Amino acid sequence: MAKPAFLIPLIDLVFPPRCPLCGDALAQQGGLCAACWMKLAVPGEPACSTCQRPLGESMVRSGELQCAPCMADPPRHAGIAAATLYNDAARELVLAFKRGKRIALADLLARLMVARLPALEGEWLVVPVPLHRWRLWERGFNQSALLAERIARTIQQPLVVDGLERRKRTPSLGGLGKRARAEALRGAISASTSRAGRLKGANVLLVDDVMTSGSTTDACLAALRKAGAGDVRIACFARVLDEALDHVSREPAPLAA
Repeated sequence: MAKPAFLIPLIDLVFPPRCPLCGDALAQQGGLCAACWMKLAVPGEPACSTCQRPLGESMVRSGELQCAPCMADPPRHAGIAAATLYNDAARELVLAFKRGKRIALADLLARLMVARLPALEGEWLVVPVPLHRWRLWERGFNQSALLAERIARTIQQPLVVDGLERRKRTPSLGGLGKRARAEALRGAISASTSRAGRLKGANVLLVDDVMTSGSTTDACLAALRKAGAGDVRIACFARVLDEALDHVSREPAPLAA
């Protein structure tokens, strides 16, 4: 929620603006210092027209606008928009947000995500990747839902925070391979029965903080397809694509208002 302009000087006096990564002083709240901006790996062009994976020069010269994984196994989604690639700087921000419970970072991360979104024509329901109720109780919040709420407000699209449910508690997916992740998520995520009518035929913007192997978003896609949803786009703050880090722009993405 935007703060009244007359309160900003008082807030800055009580809580001096600091970079959330290095702690250096800032001119205003809600950003990073110049040095830390440059540490983010922002996906650039040329990129895969389907999943936004950065493409090497050899593929561009050959006229291919799709990456090899998308050509070999066409995805069921209508596109991926990632604010950054997952590197050390992105990891620090995500951990501070999710594990450190610095939920004020949701505004910054969501602005970066919105800056990477393509124009969405018509109505799109903004739906977060769900947490199991026990994980939600332990953490106190669903980080994807916080991002989804801010994105929905910025792009002026309806938020359906409980569109998906995680009915089975899954183990931590960190360190698991793609096959093990998919097995752990089997039957874990489904569309909310109370939102079935809303999801049927609707285009959906699925929001997550980090996209690793794609197993979680695949499980969400399957649940949305079963519910009869139309196009599904994925928006994440950070995407794990280690092989693509050499082909990205080091300039920070423009911030959406």
